[in-house]
Amino acid sequence: MTPSRNLGAAVRSFFSDTTEGFLEIIRNTLALLGIAVACTIMVFVVRPDWRSASEAQLRTWLQERQDDAAVATLTPEPGAIERTTATNPKELPREQAAIAYWLSKKYKVAAEPMAALVTEAYEQGARHKIDPTLILAVVAIESRFNPFAQSSVGAQGLMQVMTRVHTDKYENFGGDLAAFDPVSNMRVGVTILKEYIRRSGSIEGGLKYYVGAANLPSDGGYAAKVLAEYQRIRQVAGHAAPPPPAPAPQTTAAAASPTLALADTQPAEAANPGNM
Repeated sequence: MTPSRNLGAAVRSFFSDTTEGFLEIIRNTLALLGIAVACTIMVFVVRPDWRSASEAQLRTWLQERQDDAAVATLTPEPGAIERTTATNPKELPREQAAIAYWLSKKYKVAAEPMAALVTEAYEQGARHKIDPTLILAVVAIESRFNPFAQSSVGAQGLMQVMTRVHTDKYENFGGDLAAFDPVSNMRVGVTILKEYIRRSGSIEGGLKYYVGAANLPSDGGYAAKVLAEYQRIRQVAGHAAPPPPAPAPQTTAAAASPTLALADTQPAEAANPGNM
């Protein structure tokens, strides 16, 4: 046999032995894998608690993978922060910060959105010459600071304004759906509250109008609840007691405005009738 033939035979023998070795390894691996699977099935049959734990772990892993994929597909919206109603309470004046933290704890609302609402109440209070703590007291009793609250009679939002009655007031905010925007709802509600206090001549009377009980013998304790919360918030703010309401005789206001005099002769359109 020539050397070239000997070399060819050696190469063929090497590849043949190598192939048989790989095949043997694969067969042994599959056999071991089959044995492992069989043992796992037997263990799960004998120990169903292990099976349940494994299934729960697998579901958790799959859910995490799905969540990671969902996060990866989110479209960046750096301007989304502008849609939030939130303020850092540490940046507020001391009085407002104290109120925000106290209301946040009492009504289980995050301090940041509560700080934004307190800030808005103080701004609207200054604009309409209403104590901001009274505004916050009305919000507390009406909705417990839930901007999406709705009563059985249709009063909506933070200050539970009857949207269908005061729909004209929401036109400046883009329409009735603004009732569920906390700031818009508060601005409309404060405007209504101011008018009712002016019309009745007192805070108590204004609250009676606000709850829709102007023509009823009793408001069901609504004004008392608001005023009690008003006192508590004022104490948190560092005030001993609310100032006495300034007298505003209804006849003087009516004489100054013939249109308003006509409105005063009509039944009160409550912000939230029936929500007492």
